[in-house]
Amino acid sequence: MKYLDEYRDPKLAQQLSAEIHKITTKPHVLMEVCGGQTHAIVKFGIDELLPERIELVHGPGCPVCVTPLELIDRAVAIASMKDVIFCSFGDMLRVPGSQKDLFSVKAEGGDIRIVYSPLDALKVAREHPEKQVVFFAVGFETTAPGNAMAVYQAKEQGITNFSILVSHVLVPPAIEAVLSSENNRINGFLAAGHVCTVMGYWEYEPIAKKYQVPIVVTGFEPLDILQGIYMCVKQLEEGRFEVENQYTRSVSHDGNKPAQALVEKVFCVSSRKWRGIGEIPQSGLCLRDEYKDHDAEARFDVGQLTTEESPDCISGLILQGVKKPHECPAFGGKCTPEKPLGATMVSSEGACAAYYRYRKIEYKRVS
Repeated sequence: MKYLDEYRDPKLAQQLSAEIHKITTKPHVLMEVCGGQTHAIVKFGIDELLPERIELVHGPGCPVCVTPLELIDRAVAIASMKDVIFCSFGDMLRVPGSQKDLFSVKAEGGDIRIVYSPLDALKVAREHPEKQVVFFAVGFETTAPGNAMAVYQAKEQGITNFSILVSHVLVPPAIEAVLSSENNRINGFLAAGHVCTVMGYWEYEPIAKKYQVPIVVTGFEPLDILQGIYMCVKQLEEGRFEVENQYTRSVSHDGNKPAQALVEKVFCVSSRKWRGIGEIPQSGLCLRDEYKDHDAEARFDVGQLTTEESPDCISGLILQGVKKPHECPAFGGKCTPEKPLGATMVSSEGACAAYYRYRKIEYKRVS
């Protein structure tokens, strides 16, 4: 396929693999932050092309996976209310809450609709002024501009029956949380290209300097990832700790300034709880006071709902790169995509889902 096959050329992949083998003299642990990169690594066997001294671990870069359990419970509570149309991207519907998921609410008669943009949800609100329409605003910096635009338009157009349930998280504070953890063993990072398309990579420069780790902004195709690994390993072998951009066809240093301005206009930075990890200071977004009328959490008074994680799920350790999916006792046994214990098994970007889909023959348990 044009524009895709060129980034999946097996000969070039072998050449990059050979170059990585050639320059590697020491052990290195690299973390890819993005769940999309995790799936590409496992699907295409990129980790199997690397020297034994290089280990890839998977980071907290799946927005569905890090949405806290209590946010799922709040979504379930709102979606179960009379006269509410609850809109969401499809991958959130099967994420388990403490009692049920959104699919269960839909099966029980809740008006839950899958949309492909928050602006689709805003259109639903225009078409159904007698209903309260809520959009589940989940994501990293990548989806924040679209959600900000929906809220901005709702306020400008006087659409009072539209609100969003905010679960926005930010990548740089998550990287710092990993690096400052007592369990940290990460030597370098592959940063998510789509986040940096919006935000640029200037925010990573003080992190690389402070923690003495290379950070390479990387795309999502096999050759992107292999080149990103090569650049990261080369820095480590040379004793450099810089931010480099592999994904030059999409990412610039400063990013998309108009998108950043819109996000800053509608949202402000706040502390945010991450599923399986806990609260990370200044790691999320919330609506500014002038847009609070469109805050579903306040409108439906569900902010008091809290809950505890399943003790059988180690997704928090997986999201921090401490464990890998197949090291979980529940993997492939108590926990499957059909009966998941955590979001990492059901999300299209979840590490557990990637291992189950592409390597379940190797790792699947029958217990």
